[in-house]
Amino acid sequence: MRKDITIEKIMLGGTNVNKTQLARQYNCCWETIDRRLNPEKYKKDRKERIYISKLDPFKQIIDKKLEENNIPATGIYYLLKNKYDFKGKYGIIRKYVSIKKEDIITNLTIRFETIKGYQSQVDWKEKLKLHDSFGKEYKINIFLIVLGYSRYKYIELTFDQTHETLFKCLTNAFKYYGGTTEEILFDNMKTIVDQVKSNYTQVVINVKANQFAKDAGFQIITCKPYRPRTKGKVETLAKIMNRLKAFDYEFKDIEELNHIVKKLNHDLNCEEKSQAIDDMPINLFQNEKEYLKPVNYEILENYSLVQKTYKVTHESMISYHGIKYSVPIQYIGKPITVKDKDNVIHLYYNKKFICSYQKNNQFKYNYKEKDYIDILKHSIFNNKTEYELQEYINKNLYSLDKIFIDKGEENDRRN
Repeated sequence: MRKDITIEKIMLGGTNVNKTQLARQYNCCWETIDRRLNPEKYKKDRKERIYISKLDPFKQIIDKKLEENNIPATGIYYLLKNKYDFKGKYGIIRKYVSIKKEDIITNLTIRFETIKGYQSQVDWKEKLKLHDSFGKEYKINIFLIVLGYSRYKYIELTFDQTHETLFKCLTNAFKYYGGTTEEILFDNMKTIVDQVKSNYTQVVINVKANQFAKDAGFQIITCKPYRPRTKGKVETLAKIMNRLKAFDYEFKDIEELNHIVKKLNHDLNCEEKSQAIDDMPINLFQNEKEYLKPVNYEILENYSLVQKTYKVTHESMISYHGIKYSVPIQYIGKPITVKDKDNVIHLYYNKKFICSYQKNNQFKYNYKEKDYIDILKHSIFNNKTEYELQEYINKNLYSLDKIFIDKGEENDRRN
C-alpha cells in the first residue's frame, strides 16, 4: 500500500473521482484509491491475543495463601515447586505476589478511610528515653489513639503497657472524645491478642480485652501482618511523637513532662493542620463527635483498678513498683492487697481498709509517722521515754530528709 497517496491528493480533482484514472495517475491499484476514500470499508476487527502463563493454573492457590497467611514469594515458590510440580521460574511468582499484595493493601486502605464515628486506631510510642534537667532518666511510653474520620487525637504518657494501663488510657480517651467509635483497630499487641492461641489464619482476642470491648461498646479489629497501611493514621501519629525528644534534659520533673505531652495533644488537634484532611482535626471533629457511641464510665473504671498482693516485710513495709510503703506492725508477714487508682494506692488486708498513699516515685521509703514510732517502740528503743523517742525520731527524720535535700528533691516525705 502506497503511503504517499493521501485523501488530499485524491480530492484535488474534485468530488467526482474516477478511481481507475487516478490509479493510472499514481501508478497503483484502484483498490488503493478506494481504500483511501473508504477506510471503514476495509477495517477488520482485531482478534485479541490470548496469553497463557505457566502461573495460571496455580493463581487460585497463591491467592488463597496470600489472603490467609503472611507468606513471601520465596515460600510460595518453594510450595508450588515441591508439592504442585510447578515448572516456571521464581521471577514470575515474585512479580505476581508483589502485585497481589499491593492490591490487598490498597483495598484495605480504602476500607479504612472510614465514615464519621465508625473507626479509631490505637498504638504505642514505646520505650522513649528522656532525662530531666537533673539528669534523671525516664523510660516512658505514649498511648496513641486517633479518630479515623476527623484525625482527632488523644495521647497519654504512661510507664508501662499493661492491661490496666491500656484500659485506663482508653477510658480517658473516651472521656476526652465524649464516646467511642463502632470499632477500634489495634496492632497485634499482647494486651489485645492471645498470642498462644492465635496464628496467621485466626487471631484470638484475649478474654480481658474482649470483655472490656463489650462493656465499652466497640468491636476489636486487629491489623493483619504485612498490611501496615491499614493503621497508617496512628502510625503517622507515632512518628510525630519524636518531637518529644527535643525536650530531653529540658523538663524538671515528670509533672512538667506530662504537661508537655498534653500541650502537644492540644496543638495537634487545634493548632496544626493535618495533611491528610488539609484542615485542623478540631474542625472535622465538631461534625464527628455526635456520631460517637456513649460509654458507661462507671463500669470501665473497674478495669483500670490494679489489685495485687504483697507480703509485709519485717520492716513493716511493702515494696510496690520498687518503692516501699509502711503499714502498722501487726501486719508483718501478712499479705496486703494493693489497689492502684488515680495515682493513689489503697492498702487492704482481707478486704479491710488499712490506709492510702499518694504514689511517690521520687523517694524509696514512704511511711506513716505512727508506723515509724511503733516500729521503734518494739525494737531496741522500747525502754526510751516518749520524749526521748520523739527526739530521736525528729533527728533521724531530719537526717534522712537532708540526704534528699542535697539531691535537689523535696524534703516532705510524710503522709
